Amino acid sequence: MTFVLMMITWLVLSNMRDSFHLTLGVISSAIVAWFSSDMLFGTAPVDKKRNVAWYRFPLYIPWLLWEIVKANLWVLYLACHPRMRELIDPRIFHFKSRLKSRVAQVTFANSITLTPGTITVDVDWNGTFTVHALDEKLAAGLPGEMEDRVAHVFGED
Repeated sequence: MTFVLMMITWLVLSNMRDSFHLTLGVISSAIVAWFSSDMLFGTAPVDKKRNVAWYRFPLYIPWLLWEIVKANLWVLYLACHPRMRELIDPRIFHFKSRLKSRVAQVTFANSITLTPGTITVDVDWNGTFTVHALDEKLAAGLPGEMEDRVAHVFGED
């Protein structure tokens, strides 16, 4: 099934129908399907408690987009402020997250990185996050509400 999806994507995006490009498409799709087949269609048993993400995640996205807008405005303020050099105080900090599942941890790490002014540098699978923040205000907000919302999405609250 993964191969079929990759091949359809190849055909739609490349719009090349000659034998050379079709052969490349088949080879590329087969390689991608072989390496990533378990990502799209996993074979592990479904944990019904963790399956709540499918209907809760779409509710998380508007909240995340609003946080991204607010962080953008804050970074714009810092960048345009006359005393910018005094206000920007980059720091790397560590915190322990209560999230247990890897997909919840990855979602949390990506949400941090998507928010301007913060970047997830490292995630230890024991739940220790290393994050770079542009200033104290951005650092103070983590883990905070974002972790709570990700935990709620994945049923870890």
